[in-house]
Amino acid sequence: MLKVAVIGLGDISNIHLPAIKQSDNAQLVAVCDIDENYTNKVTNVPLYRDYQVMMDEVDIDCVHICLPHHLHYPATKAAVERGINVLLEKPLAHSKEDSRAIVALEEQHPHVKIAVCLQNRLNETVEELAAIIVSGKYGSITGLKGIVTWHRPKSYYESKPWRGSMKTAGGGVMINQSIHTLDLMQWIGGNIETIRGSVDRLLDYGFDVEDTATAHIKYENGATGLFFATISNAQNSSIEFQVLLEKAKLTIKDSILTIANEHGKKIKLLEDRKLTGSKFYYGASHAKLITNFYDQIIQDGDEYIHAKEGYISMEMIDLINQSSEKKQIMKMGVLQ
Repeated sequence: MLKVAVIGLGDISNIHLPAIKQSDNAQLVAVCDIDENYTNKVTNVPLYRDYQVMMDEVDIDCVHICLPHHLHYPATKAAVERGINVLLEKPLAHSKEDSRAIVALEEQHPHVKIAVCLQNRLNETVEELAAIIVSGKYGSITGLKGIVTWHRPKSYYESKPWRGSMKTAGGGVMINQSIHTLDLMQWIGGNIETIRGSVDRLLDYGFDVEDTATAHIKYENGATGLFFATISNAQNSSIEFQVLLEKAKLTIKDSILTIANEHGKKIKLLEDRKLTGSKFYYGASHAKLITNFYDQIIQDGDEYIHAKEGYISMEMIDLINQSSEKKQIMKMGVLQ
């Protein structure tokens, strides 16, 4: 039985805590948060205000880090240097520099596991889409499209001011709402050669993070990609992820995977499980990812999403921002 702790009891912990409770391989032994509003959120386990003290006083096998982005690196560092495995909520960090530092931690401490919650890779529709592509039945990838059109009111940032600041969040719609889509575009599409992007603030919210971003992506295999994300939509609409193959078109929309052949005939292949409630669009694969990570810790396995993999979408975000500022095409780095 793994001894598990959670650092950060905000919104995303509402996904992690039930998964821990339902696991046959984990026991929640401590939680940590400085916010007095969360004092009674979790009962029957010690509540700490300082995660360093918690790690020193409690025997922990794995810690879930559910903190604001700028706190990801220091908390990960504290855990890894104590030999504690880390399940890190996305994004890897708030900046490319801190993200590189977490990758360095992973390299320096090979016996400690750092997994990143990019759980949409484990959605049933994505797994089936990937399997179809790997089969080669419909030829090679020629194009990809990732579209995220969501809504976030001004109160979303006002309620938690760190979300609206580049210093603490590291960005807006790209790093918060659409990083999963960016991750899928590189994970499915393959190594990226160049990115040309543009970011904007279409909403009059007065924060310094972007609310809209677009990018044109060129892959080393010759495919091209289109990425578009915004929180200026009137509501949270379904994400659309599409892959064009030489002989077919695969589309995930409304959590349903369809395939259209070269004659345009569309067939439904399968549908994802969904979360209940208003945030169904998060997807339901967090528990699947958490369960798998626990298994890898117990078995000393390697089949999880490593920090090095989580870094790639962070570099994509950095290059889209740079491209927007410099008005030029940016070349992808070497950590792919």
